[in-house]
Amino acid sequence: MRGTLLNALLVLIGSSIGLGLGSVIPDAAAATALSVVGIVVLVIGIKMAFESKNFVILIVASVFGAVIGVLLGIDQGLDWVADWARSASGGDGSFREGLLTATILFCVGPMTLLGCIQDGLEKKIDLLVIKSVLDLISSTVLASTLGIGVIYSVVAILIIQGGLTLSARALKPIVKNENLIHEATAAGGVIMLVIGLSILGIKVGRENPEVLRADLLLPSLIIAPILAHLFLKEKPETDAQVP
Repeated sequence: MRGTLLNALLVLIGSSIGLGLGSVIPDAAAATALSVVGIVVLVIGIKMAFESKNFVILIVASVFGAVIGVLLGIDQGLDWVADWARSASGGDGSFREGLLTATILFCVGPMTLLGCIQDGLEKKIDLLVIKSVLDLISSTVLASTLGIGVIYSVVAILIIQGGLTLSARALKPIVKNENLIHEATAAGGVIMLVIGLSILGIKVGRENPEVLRADLLLPSLIIAPILAHLFLKEKPETDAQVP
């Protein structure tokens, strides 16, 4: 758990620095910076989406993930959590975007899974140290533009990465199947794309311009690796070195 605790601490520090910077940046500069962050989030989302080894799986996972998200009322549940946290902390309207952007960016991807499993099995935190430094920089930038929602991603880091570390032995076979990691990362990329559009003020939806929200797609992070396990052939060898 040392790697996860370090990661959470550096994100907390970076978010705090970012919030301090955000309070002194002029409104015009803050608006410009927010637009730039939206574009960068789009670029990150595209890069993550192209991790997919089979775009049919990505499409199916995203579509069914969104449908399941609507049926489960994930958006309403997260709205309630966001409203409560926002009122308790004095955050603004970008709270949800900040929380979701930071959570996906910090908790989805090969470095997160491999680092947590390495920590859990070998007690080595090399990968998570590198990730923590990168997250320190990212959280500073995100918090300065998206606000206090970013700092609440620390809770997600502790829960998600802590759970991965404690479950490292059971998750060991997943690391040997790179397809599962690639498809989960790609599904996260689609979520990042929707977040980036939202940050830029571009609503997505054919009938209702606000019908598609990033939080509705969260189930796709589970569906994508399941489909990869069922339909993609595992490579006989992998670069992942986990004993």
